[in-house]
Amino acid sequence: MTFHTFSETQLRNFTEAVFLKMECPAQDAQLAADVLLRSDLRGIDSHGVARLSGYVRLWEKERINATPDIRVVHETATTATVDGDAGLGLVVAPFAMKIAIEKARTYGSGWVAVKNSNHFGIAGYHALMAVAEDMVGISMTNASPLVAPTYANERLLGTNPMCYAFPAGKYPPLVVDMATAAAANGKLEIAQRSGASIPEGWAQDASGNSSTDPHQLKQGGSLLPLGSDKEHGSHKGYGLSATVDILSAVLSGANYGPWVPPFVAFLEPSKNPVGEGLGHFFGAMRVDGFRPADEFKEHMDNWISRFKNAKTIDPEKQVIIPGEPETLFEAERKINGIPLIDVVVNDLNELALKLGISGLGI
Repeated sequence: MTFHTFSETQLRNFTEAVFLKMECPAQDAQLAADVLLRSDLRGIDSHGVARLSGYVRLWEKERINATPDIRVVHETATTATVDGDAGLGLVVAPFAMKIAIEKARTYGSGWVAVKNSNHFGIAGYHALMAVAEDMVGISMTNASPLVAPTYANERLLGTNPMCYAFPAGKYPPLVVDMATAAAANGKLEIAQRSGASIPEGWAQDASGNSSTDPHQLKQGGSLLPLGSDKEHGSHKGYGLSATVDILSAVLSGANYGPWVPPFVAFLEPSKNPVGEGLGHFFGAMRVDGFRPADEFKEHMDNWISRFKNAKTIDPEKQVIIPGEPETLFEAERKINGIPLIDVVVNDLNELALKLGISGLGI
């Protein structure tokens, strides 16, 4: 596997050019590129520019509206439901989180459910918008049905990520950003591109047997919930995924469970949908609604410090604070560039050729 390194600016300009070719307004193209680049910078390579071709294919299938009329369709003082008008989730999600933040500024907390959207990148991007305002940020989304609930041999749930982000003082924010499946589908895509196998417990084949083949989903298999099997707590991952699905879609009027439209363009959405598009859910809570923000952040620093200095089984290892690896990746990649595997670079260069823009080159 060969890696090629590109600067943040180079990838940002390329990504914006792709979204502009999709006929996105300039401001939306910049925002969508920012969401994707933040993923690559934070080391979440499965949700960054590697996904660009997928967005283009959905746009070509007219499943993404490049110029959506994103609007509030239901509202109370502290809650709202947003219709994304089939827009890029990369644009719809920040719109919704801004509403949650504005409500939190006035009332202490804000909660926004979204319907009729698409894939929104990494959940952490949106939750961190609230952290910048000294708020706790919550972000989640349902996703293409690829996960079999505990004991099932049928895809009924997505990887359904959830993120909780907390401001700190001298330390970076604590960010719990995770899929509720044993692994995100993007990790299988990376394994496919690199020719690697996947760990036991990530997926099962069409007969319900554990598999290490990253191509298993294309052969009728499914991903497994967080915990992998009942003996290791898969019912808990299933429960978390169900919670995300209900808050993101049953609450908003989006499609849920097996009716969620697939991210891949070669699979058609359900002919009998139960809602509109994909669903998201966002929350923002002012820290000073509970105690002075400086006090909270001081104690967050104390919490982080204590956990970082926990006794470990291996003296060469240290307890990892949620979000810490991503923060380190971001600092390093802003200086040294973002590595992409050759398969992704080739895919992006082919995309550039098709769209008539300058490629990345290698």
